[in-house]
Amino acid sequence: MKVHEVSLLKVVMVPINRAGWPFIAIFAAVTLVLFLIWQPLGWLGVILTAWCTYFFRDPRRITPTREGLVISPADGIVQMIGRVPPPKELDMGDEPLMRVSVFMNVFNVHVNRIPMDGEITKISYRPGKFVNASLDKASVDNERMSIRMKTKEGPDLAFVQIAGLVARRIKCDIVEGQPVSVGQRFGLIRFGSRVDIFLPDGVEPLVVCGQLTVAGETVIADFRSQEKQREGVAQ
Repeated sequence: MKVHEVSLLKVVMVPINRAGWPFIAIFAAVTLVLFLIWQPLGWLGVILTAWCTYFFRDPRRITPTREGLVISPADGIVQMIGRVPPPKELDMGDEPLMRVSVFMNVFNVHVNRIPMDGEITKISYRPGKFVNASLDKASVDNERMSIRMKTKEGPDLAFVQIAGLVARRIKCDIVEGQPVSVGQRFGLIRFGSRVDIFLPDGVEPLVVCGQLTVAGETVIADFRSQEKQREGVAQ
């Protein structure tokens, strides 16, 4: 029987996303200046630099690859589940679709990942406010990057990067017409935010409010499942 194993070194030595290195360098430079001004301030700078490094961590993920699975595009907590119309800019109609909202706080991994295999058909950026991303109105009022994709299963899927209270930039590295793979990194949102996933009619979420999700690993839904929407209880 073949034995599978995971290198603990790869688990402990978490890579840093390249988008974070300029910020880490700035934090480190400021820390050196603070040490020259007053040593206690310098140690405060060390703590902040360590936090900045931690924020931009980009760990490896083991992505389920069975066809039909919708994988979480973000680390965080499932904060809302319900039927709402998709963003108008994606031209998906006005009929409500099932939306799963994953809220990321400043301590979560902020690298976002593609939820299914498919092709990006539309990307639309809209400027907006920076209210708390945990509020329902943030999906309409806040700055956002809306993405529509044609899945290999047939129906379209949409996901939306939404800026939060302290988030000031949404980074999206994919383009229209690009083929993408489930679990593929496609961007990040800096310092606290939310990602919404809009499921096609007939596809029910397999997560519940309050559940923690892991980008690239947690199964959000299954196009091929007939299971009804799940319920959960806090233990």
